[in-house]
Amino acid sequence: MLFFILKYLHVIGAAVLLGTGAGIAFFMLLAHRTGDGPTVAAVARIVVIADFLFTATTVVAQPVTGVALAWHIGYSLWEGWIVLSIVLYLITGLFWLPVVWMQIEMRDLAVSAAAASKPLPPRYHQLFCLWFFFGFPAFAAVASIYWLMIARPHSNWFR
Repeated sequence: MLFFILKYLHVIGAAVLLGTGAGIAFFMLLAHRTGDGPTVAAVARIVVIADFLFTATTVVAQPVTGVALAWHIGYSLWEGWIVLSIVLYLITGLFWLPVVWMQIEMRDLAVSAAAASKPLPPRYHQLFCLWFFFGFPAFAAVASIYWLMIARPHSNWFR
């Protein structure tokens, strides 16, 4: 029973992580494309909340459930696919942490522009470009982790 609970929590967490990331990217991109400060401000407010509520929670839960699941099944944390998953998870975090800061600053810039009835400032556009490009390696890393979780390729890389 414990195995199924851990597996369920881990799979749900992975889905939340990938789904929230994709959803946030989708809605921010669409809001940005409008070029409308009030729209960007409203969407960015929600995005920042969603990132903290869903992504941050899952970022903490995934390693806990993953390690517990590996331990329960009897996998060594030095299995090649597990080590690679952990490395990719850390890479995702290296891109996600700056993105959180960028989203907060983009939100604040959009809120200020909307309040002053001014266009989005150049700093917002610079941050958006960085934010956009940081999403590709993070998404690729998470998609790769999904593949590793499903395929669990056998290797002796780290034994």
